Amino acid sequence: MRTHTALCLLGALASALPAQELGERWGTAHAESEFYRIVDVPLPSELALEVGSMCALPDGRVALGTRRGEILIASGLDLPQPRPQITRFASGLDEVLGLGFHDGAFYATQQTELTRLTDRDGDGRADRFENLCDAWGFEHYHEFAWGSPVFPNGSVYVVLGLSDSYSMKARFRGWAFEIRADGSALPIASGIRSAGGVAWNEHGVPFYVESQGPWNGSCSLKHLRTGGFVGHPASFPGYEDPLARSLGGAPAKPNSPSRLRTESERIPELVPYSVVFPYRKMGQSITTFRIDESKGRFGPFAGQLFLGDYSLSLVMRATTELVDGVWQGACYPFREGFGTGILAVEFTRAGQLLAGGTNRGWPVRGNRHFVLERLEWTGKTPFEIERITARPDGFLVRFTRPVDRAIAGEASSYRLQTYTHIYQEHYGSPEVDHTTPRVVRVQLAEDGRSAELVVLGLVLGHVHEFDLGALRAADGAALVHSQAYYTLNRLPR
Repeated sequence: MRTHTALCLLGALASALPAQELGERWGTAHAESEFYRIVDVPLPSELALEVGSMCALPDGRVALGTRRGEILIASGLDLPQPRPQITRFASGLDEVLGLGFHDGAFYATQQTELTRLTDRDGDGRADRFENLCDAWGFEHYHEFAWGSPVFPNGSVYVVLGLSDSYSMKARFRGWAFEIRADGSALPIASGIRSAGGVAWNEHGVPFYVESQGPWNGSCSLKHLRTGGFVGHPASFPGYEDPLARSLGGAPAKPNSPSRLRTESERIPELVPYSVVFPYRKMGQSITTFRIDESKGRFGPFAGQLFLGDYSLSLVMRATTELVDGVWQGACYPFREGFGTGILAVEFTRAGQLLAGGTNRGWPVRGNRHFVLERLEWTGKTPFEIERITARPDGFLVRFTRPVDRAIAGEASSYRLQTYTHIYQEHYGSPEVDHTTPRVVRVQLAEDGRSAELVVLGLVLGHVHEFDLGALRAADGAALVHSQAYYTLNRLPR
């Protein structure tokens, strides 16, 4: 098994910005704390825990993969007052940025391979390290490899960053793989720039997080469609590899500068952004995500995606839906104020959200070098935008609590703007092509928990930014977060 010394830079996860240029705070941490408290998980003083991945185990323990190449097993993280007992299961790996458990074995994604680890003698330490797959090359620190948990069919998805944001200097950089339990590697998509995490969405479909940079105007959540091209053409030499020949030749190269919607009409393989996270408004370097499967123990957002952000030390929500064969959805602010850059999140058996990470290598908002924290619901339901879904002539907005009907029934209470980003080979993009749609009719549900909006001026391919600050709950409470961002690729029929 090949390993490499862990590298100290994390430039793949953030733009080249000094610390003072981190995005503005939401300013909602105090209001958020009434409903979701951040609990510090005490760690042994001798343990420099730089979490890069996490995996909840069937017995309630949690496995922690670290940037320092270890797999640690922690118990007691879900106790009312966390009292972790931590043991080392494995060491000698390299940047464990993906971790799963299946049929008694761990699957660790490290820089150079997907490794299957087992404990054959039952002493709590890995004694078999099996190179399950190393179908890709490795030449540069920027070439981070992120791995998913194990999918129900036994596969692990691995997404591979390019060599330096602009080029592919080693085999299959900028590609996504499905790796089956027998070790067979299936290249499924090209065009990755610098991933920040990979898993399944709330419908069981593989998605990954992409970072802002060349050919990516902002961070986004993208569908890993077999045969798809997710945006960055530097990965095209991979189509000449014998392993990828079943996919056919490379797609047409996108024009620059352009718009992604324009290019996707010309290039059928090009996959649209499913959810755009407007830069700095909603994170700057989004990382891993998990689904709330706690059945209400984490509050009113069951079945939604929760994503960490490295630069801004926060957690966001997202929802996705399939419309006319294309994935799209919305993102929502959730909780800021974590102690360091978040690289991994995971739910405990008790329905708490663990968040861990480090500040090593790049500026982050949190002021601690590394941290493991726990986010837990206080039992109080916040007044929030629960989710937004598309309708043929507008949107359906759902709330966590009944709204004040007099205010919510007025079309003027709903403010929208739209924009997109330049799709270009240069780094990032400002928001461009702004428009101002207008809500012309509102239909409130009888229970006051949703509003169907008829909107004039919808723009396909644009982010639709909602400002619902005028709304109030039936008891007079303001929204904890009044913004939400829906990426509209298709209209339902």
